Amino acid sequence: MWNQIYDPLGNPALSTLAAAVPVVTLLVLIASGKVKAHIAAIVAVILTNLITIFIFTMPANMSLRATLLGVVTGFFPIGWIVLNVIFLYQVTVSTGRFELLKRAIGGVTEDRRLQLLLVAFSFGAFFEGASGFGTPVAITGAVLIGLGFSPLAASGLSLIANTAPVAYGALGTPIQGLASVTGIDPYILGAMVGRQLPVFSLIVPFWVVWAFAGWKGMKDVWPAVLVTGISFAVPQFLISNYINPWIVDIGASLISMGALILFLRVWQPRQLWLSPALRSRDDSAATMAVQKPMDRTPLTQGELWGALLPWIIVCIIMLIWGSGAFKSWANAIFTWSYPVPELDKMINKVPPVAAKATPEGAVFSFTYLTFTGTGMLIAAIISGFLMGVGPGKLIAEYGRTIRLCAVSLITISAMLAIGTLTRLSGVDATLGLAFAATGVLYPFFGTLLGWLGVALTGSDTASNVLFGNLQKITSEQLGLSPVLMAAANSSGGVMGKMIDAQSIVVASTATNWYGHESSILRYVFLHSIVLACLVGLFVTLQAYVYPFTAMVLK
Repeated sequence: MWNQIYDPLGNPALSTLAAAVPVVTLLVLIASGKVKAHIAAIVAVILTNLITIFIFTMPANMSLRATLLGVVTGFFPIGWIVLNVIFLYQVTVSTGRFELLKRAIGGVTEDRRLQLLLVAFSFGAFFEGASGFGTPVAITGAVLIGLGFSPLAASGLSLIANTAPVAYGALGTPIQGLASVTGIDPYILGAMVGRQLPVFSLIVPFWVVWAFAGWKGMKDVWPAVLVTGISFAVPQFLISNYINPWIVDIGASLISMGALILFLRVWQPRQLWLSPALRSRDDSAATMAVQKPMDRTPLTQGELWGALLPWIIVCIIMLIWGSGAFKSWANAIFTWSYPVPELDKMINKVPPVAAKATPEGAVFSFTYLTFTGTGMLIAAIISGFLMGVGPGKLIAEYGRTIRLCAVSLITISAMLAIGTLTRLSGVDATLGLAFAATGVLYPFFGTLLGWLGVALTGSDTASNVLFGNLQKITSEQLGLSPVLMAAANSSGGVMGKMIDAQSIVVASTATNWYGHESSILRYVFLHSIVLACLVGLFVTLQAYVYPFTAMVLK
């Protein structure tokens, strides 16, 4: 047995600095913009091993085994989801179904403000729920460009809209990542996030339209904005609290899209807003960009259903995969658990982090059939066959998808390796003990820690893996709910999504506005900070003020 050591240098300040080196190095390398994310993550993994072995005295064999466990956990189940969702997207593009989908959306309304609600918020939320990891911004940016929006508008507004759904992105991957490092039930974490974000799911649609059209432009379409927000926020709460955290975004986005489309059949603004400019103040470089207009030929009934077919199949499969009955049946038959030798229950978490010496588990559960990514793969294959794609072409497309996602998969696995190693070595416990010094202000600053993590890593999942257990440990030291603060890391993190370098590059690429990343960042930066602070204030109310405290799960 090896007991975790939280002050290996005999000086809390120096030990905290040593513990912070891996994470700070990772964030600085990424923030510099000179080192690619996967290289930065690999460097940080090596550095974390050196510090856990030579400073925190973790046995080398344990450190390496913990790293490998994290790498494998990063791919199954998290990377497996990303790979197969992108595969489905690639198949729809290659068959022309995605182009039909863009035309279907553009035909609903000509008002730019309402197009933003439908595309950037509701439709983007669907893709956030299905894939995440930059896909929603890429898709909504491309669709808005096709509708005639300028690159700055298409990029910046897609980034702002892609916030409230992020905590449940990629079929609940951020929640899964948070659960993997905190040991808290993902259903409880998902429910707690569902008691924080619906407030902002109601605010964000108003915010996006206001950012685009100004106060008066937003006020003129407030009924449609309210319908969009309520029809997303209410299902977000209900699904996360009473069903599961995996299908929250998919369910809420579909309901929101349906509600808005039906509402627009009985209500229209008195004056259509046809200008694609940001309150007529777009950068000249953006407005001068030549855009290919979208084909506005009405779709036939067959074309419409053909465009929707893959996503209908995804919804059906995910409803099955997300059900407790299916998981219980499948896991009872198709499960392989591997307790890592010389690691599982060989490390003790000790006071003051734990009330008494508590062994840490290190088991890899290969529940391969119930992995969400497996469901997505099945949905993609079924969709491909129904769209007339032969086995050979599907295999070739899958190979291209693997090449496309290779770097992302390496990054995700490296991030999980860092999170797993810092948890098992007690490094994050050292950071958590130091972070508790913010005292009663911790709910606010703990939320901003999640925002900072996403802003610098580009992923709510990565932020949760890096800081999730730190949030848990610190909250326990301060007598706060660990469920509240772990969830706050994810909820606060969503507002950092719009300013992370990865998302901004994706947005500029999708809109063919290369070299203008700084313009996009300047446009969204203040929005990100203000919204993050609002989340922090709301979490503080949940921590201390009734009736908000009644919302907190234990």
